Amino acid sequence: YRASEGQMTTGYTMTALEKIGLLKMDFLGLKTLTVISEAVKIIKRTHALDVDINTIDLVDKKTYELFAQANTLGVFQLESSGMRELLRKLKPDKFEDIVALLALYRPGPLGSGMVDDFIKRKRNGADVSYDHPLLEPVLKDTYGIILYQEQVMRITNVLAGFSLAQADLMRRAMGKKDPAIIENLKKTFIDGATAQGIGRKVAEKIFGLIEYFAGYGFNKSHSAAYALISVQTAFLKANYPVAFMAALLTSEKDDTDKVVQYITEAKRMKINILPPDINESYAQFTVVGDRSIRFGLCAVKNVGEAAVAAIIEERRKNGPFRTLFNFCERLDARSVNRRLLESLVKCGAFDHLGQTRAALAASLEQVMNAASALQKDRQSGQMLLFEPAAAAPAASPRVPVPEWSQAQLLAFEKEMLGFYITAHPLDAYQKILQRYGICAVADAARLPREQSEITVAGIVEALKTTFTKKTGEKMAIIRLEDRAGFLETLVFPETYSKYGAYLAEEAVVVIQGKLDRREEALKLIASRIIPVTDVSRALIESVRLVLTPEDMRTNIFAQLKPLLSEYPGSTMVHLVMKTERGQAVRVKASAGVTVESKLLDRLESILGKDDVAITLK
Repeated sequence: YRASEGQMTTGYTMTALEKIGLLKMDFLGLKTLTVISEAVKIIKRTHALDVDINTIDLVDKKTYELFAQANTLGVFQLESSGMRELLRKLKPDKFEDIVALLALYRPGPLGSGMVDDFIKRKRNGADVSYDHPLLEPVLKDTYGIILYQEQVMRITNVLAGFSLAQADLMRRAMGKKDPAIIENLKKTFIDGATAQGIGRKVAEKIFGLIEYFAGYGFNKSHSAAYALISVQTAFLKANYPVAFMAALLTSEKDDTDKVVQYITEAKRMKINILPPDINESYAQFTVVGDRSIRFGLCAVKNVGEAAVAAIIEERRKNGPFRTLFNFCERLDARSVNRRLLESLVKCGAFDHLGQTRAALAASLEQVMNAASALQKDRQSGQMLLFEPAAAAPAASPRVPVPEWSQAQLLAFEKEMLGFYITAHPLDAYQKILQRYGICAVADAARLPREQSEITVAGIVEALKTTFTKKTGEKMAIIRLEDRAGFLETLVFPETYSKYGAYLAEEAVVVIQGKLDRREEALKLIASRIIPVTDVSRALIESVRLVLTPEDMRTNIFAQLKPLLSEYPGSTMVHLVMKTERGQAVRVKASAGVTVESKLLDRLESILGKDDVAITLK
């Protein structure tokens, strides 16, 4: 194929090209390189520092602390749960360890026990041994383990006198497991090794090791190139976290799952995520102050790049927008339409103007009509005596409508941004969930492998019902979401028949079940589903209140009795009354309660945190 500008493109297979002496090369387009470039630009803009990413310290202390703690979400090639688990075990302390880690994290080495052996040898250098002294300089960086294809080539070259062309033939033959070529090369290798004074048995043993490991061998140059990008991204995250996370969020703005994951990570890093704002936001996520990131306008649903460019340019030329009417009359109605305005109102981009989102939404029609009329008058050349202040009050009345409910506000945020930003439906239940030790979705992946039974709480973000192939029974696949992330949950027929009525999109539920780690993506097999409003009744056996002799003297019952009567229910309350001698008398209260977070908070304020306890079923 010849392009119009004269460039020629051909389509031949790799093997055909190799036969005529041409070299095949792969060129990978990695958006991580754009993240690095954008982060460096942000650092320049916010810190007035020129960071040359190609000359950073490859053994930077903060970077390797980040690796050891496995805080690698967003770090190139090192953010999967399996890779983070390996980082925690390995605790890399030099660049070569990261190179090795990328080569090790593949099905072959993981399944063969090679990874565990590598970690043990790194921790205990005494376990490292070499069958011949000439192997040490070749295998030192990998603690005596043949990990790379280049090591196979170097061993055959150093120990058996292979030319580099012969060594490459050995690498390819072993990679493709070609027995005829391997057997022929084995004789050549042993003859060459014995000719250099290496005993025949040692030579045979070394060839056996090569043969075993070569099947798992990875290209070191590939691994090293990737490791360099891994270290560069980790360096930026460890040393310039706000700039790095802003660049990362911008790169993933079209992937809601990733944005949720990285916003949660930013909050864990004590970085504030600010909602969109028409006077502060730009197209992309931007750094504000020392520890904040402002949401980008282009990440808002129904807001296109052309409209955002027009908003930013108008703001640059004539200053911030003062009212909704001021916003509408300053921008061309063709680029800023009703759909866009509704999206900006719903996500909170006009919140700083002093009106509620409900009031702004209710006045949109009137404001847009008034702004359009004013623009037409300008175009026709009509002069307004007090433009545009005279038109603004009539066009932007304070509509006497109540603000949307918290649930509605959050639902609109989710619709426009893909997730909740100013609050979360689980917030109302957070204290009570923490009291019960209910696990966060993101923490599920960090639990020890031997722990499988867990209880998690979240929102049913997505719900799909289907039927089993064998019996045709109804089951469900749900995606459970909390502030930290998502967990795919399988509700098989037996569980679905009992609890399916509690499942609906946006429902807040507590799920007990077993973790399934057989695949890369962690799954939860549900055994019980509880609406969050029923969690106290379902999970709590009783409430225990410890009363000291001082409490008795102050007639604490006069405070406790009316408080407990405010929360009538079926959960038992036990009073444990201590005597001056340290003895305890346990008494069951006459009436039960419904346990809510407010009740526990108020009891703790009266008795003290240590004297209020709950017993789980």
